[in-house]
Amino acid sequence: MICRRLGLSLSVATVWRLLKRHGWSWQAPSRRALERDERAVELWKREVWPRVNASRRPAGAGSSSRTKQDYR
Repeated sequence: MICRRLGLSLSVATVWRLLKRHGWSWQAPSRRALERDERAVELWKREVWPRVNASRRPAGAGSSSRTKQDYR
């Protein structure tokens, strides 16, 4: 976004330093939402997450180019 809006290319560390300098901090909720359904979360972790996690392409040798095949 910084590059698109300002035409600047900044590293993550530089952006973090600038944000800290202007008083910004990493935000995290202090407590869990009251509406959180622990049973639904556990069910999702047990049934859905393994399918999502397994859908990645297998690691292995190959070409990083979309136009050239892997020659072995």
